[in-house]
Amino acid sequence: MISKAKKAARSAAVALAAAGAFSMLMPAGNAYAIDHVECRGGEDFLKIWSHMNGQQSVDCYANRGRTSFGGWWVDRISTGNNDLIYYDANGDSVRINRWTDITFPNHPPKVKDIEIL
Repeated sequence: MISKAKKAARSAAVALAAAGAFSMLMPAGNAYAIDHVECRGGEDFLKIWSHMNGQQSVDCYANRGRTSFGGWWVDRISTGNNDLIYYDANGDSVRINRWTDITFPNHPPKVKDIEIL
């Protein structure tokens, strides 16, 4: 008869081996946790003013990651304490450093994705 201690040790060893095998076989990916957050005064969020089809929008984002921006035309970006890359409809990517406030009065970019670094 197998003692309870041996049975528990064997179960723990099997679980540890399974976890190790799983982590070795699964590809390591980036965890994207970018969040669309409520814009609040005094916060250092990424803040983007944009428009599309007669609608205006002001959106704020926090945390590192990449998300779709839906092809909206961007009028202004305030990066706060975030380094940003935006990906436009032409396939270009543009990096904007933290603590930058930039406007696009004449030729606003049509942005497909944004990424906080």
